[in-house]
Amino acid sequence: MNTMAGDRILVVDDEEAIREIVCSMLTAAHYQCSQASSGRSALAILESGEQFELMLSDLMMADLDGMGLLESTKEKFPEMPVVMVTAVHDISAALKAIRDGAYDYLLKPFEREQLLATVHRALENRRLRMENQAYQNKLEGLVKARTQQLEKAMADLERSYDITLQALGGALDMKDAETEGHSKRVTAFTIAIARAMGVSKEEISVIARGAFLHDIGKMAIPDAILRKPAALDPDETAIVREHCYRGFQILRNIPFLAEAAEIVYSHQERWDGTGYPRGLKGEEIPLGARIFSIADTLDAITSDRPYRPAQSVSAALKEIKAWRGRQFDPKIVDTFLDMPENIWGDLRKEIEAQIHPFAYSTAAKTSF
Repeated sequence: MNTMAGDRILVVDDEEAIREIVCSMLTAAHYQCSQASSGRSALAILESGEQFELMLSDLMMADLDGMGLLESTKEKFPEMPVVMVTAVHDISAALKAIRDGAYDYLLKPFEREQLLATVHRALENRRLRMENQAYQNKLEGLVKARTQQLEKAMADLERSYDITLQALGGALDMKDAETEGHSKRVTAFTIAIARAMGVSKEEISVIARGAFLHDIGKMAIPDAILRKPAALDPDETAIVREHCYRGFQILRNIPFLAEAAEIVYSHQERWDGTGYPRGLKGEEIPLGARIFSIADTLDAITSDRPYRPAQSVSAALKEIKAWRGRQFDPKIVDTFLDMPENIWGDLRKEIEAQIHPFAYSTAAKTSF
């Protein structure tokens, strides 16, 4: 913005002779001038929509004085600097005007060079402020655009996560036909319990991934053992128990599944330390694994097995309560038992209706 020519200046003074002299000096310096004979007429000109780069206002006027004019314009026209013109004996009032938002002041009588120097400084200050504001607006626009790009990239990344989980789950389904429904149900059950506990959305996402992939290590177990119709011998049982560590090995090097891998590794641990594979005890066991163990037991008891039909949710609640403080974290059991009993059946129906495991459901809205 050029401050040497074309800038519009409003000169406000109740003495016509002074207005004419000031405007003559400014016009000779190639500024465009308009005059107002009072504070009220100046305010009317400004509010009409006519724009000015600078206002020179006398401090002492009968109608609306310079202080009143300054107060009326500083919020409506914040980009327009105001220079107050006053006599020597009113300098304290001029300094107050500066504290209240005026850019500078001129003492009467002033020379042409003083006037032009003050006007130039005020317009230069305005130019710098305007450039800074334009730069800030541009920067904010760039930040907004980059934020939108980042949000899109994150959404694409989340979709790639879902595709990865589907691929892993699909591979496990091919290995063990019973795993798919079980994994989806225990995931929904685990999410519901975690939400009831007030676990953060971010942590629930990790826990959900661990729950869904808890049996991924079975991909490393020989089919002859995994699908054996008869009881397993001790050696075969030991091999099956390796699936916790095998699952951990599969997932730990996938960055977005590294935390979930710890849940997979620990999902067979027990609160009293009698679980496997590491014999972890109490809060040594990751929170997600402690929540999962209750969800897993609930699903096991309420699902059909080759050796028995499915039992009721009430039977499952009774069994889980009986193992409170031994197999299960007592605090999590208490939260679980306080939850409405009907939600477990509702969640099971949703899974059986083939709701996608990565979509948001009524009772377990989250993203893996």
